Amino acid sequence: MAIRALFPTLILHESLVRPGWLGFNQSLADECGSLALSDAAGRRWSQRHYLGGYTSYGSLDRLHLLSSLFDRLRRRIDPYVKRFAGSLHYDLRGRVLAMTDCWANVMPAGVVHSMHLHPTSFISGTYYAAVPKGAGALKFEDPRLSHQMAAPPRRADAPDRFRSFVGVPAKPGDVVLFESWLRHEVPPARFSGERISISFNYAWTPKAGIRETRR
Repeated sequence: MAIRALFPTLILHESLVRPGWLGFNQSLADECGSLALSDAAGRRWSQRHYLGGYTSYGSLDRLHLLSSLFDRLRRRIDPYVKRFAGSLHYDLRGRVLAMTDCWANVMPAGVVHSMHLHPTSFISGTYYAAVPKGAGALKFEDPRLSHQMAAPPRRADAPDRFRSFVGVPAKPGDVVLFESWLRHEVPPARFSGERISISFNYAWTPKAGIRETRR
């Protein structure tokens, strides 16, 4: 019986922990906490869209351009994004990948980030600065789910690649990358402390002086 796997959905899950990482990560977590206290516009936006938590998405969404600390994080993530794009077999000749958006998220227990995707982007991801024990995992949705007409439920022992939803638990220092069209959420959870993450988007542009060829 010849069975082929077509149209895979890939994610990259990698640890950025290296010598000297602990102080760098603590500085990131501290800066996210400071933003949650000082960013009045972000707090107002979060009260409407991120109930109980804080995100700078609606106020300061290009932190890599505003803070040298977040730009250092961007430089650490860049090689992984390039590697991930290569694993997806995209043709990047004459094209440049660059971070376009970067924002902070602070989620106490019970806060929900409902199912969504990242339009106008190419690759998206999250870096985890603080993950208390029991904090919610990043949960991905099978992109075919809405087209599965009259399908019976999956067996309880089905591997991840056949499930409708897959949670990806992370540790401090981890980065998770995915294509921006892949819907995801952070479900509510009970834990002590705050889950602190930094989300970002990447886009591609033609290299300077190179004109796209129409076919």
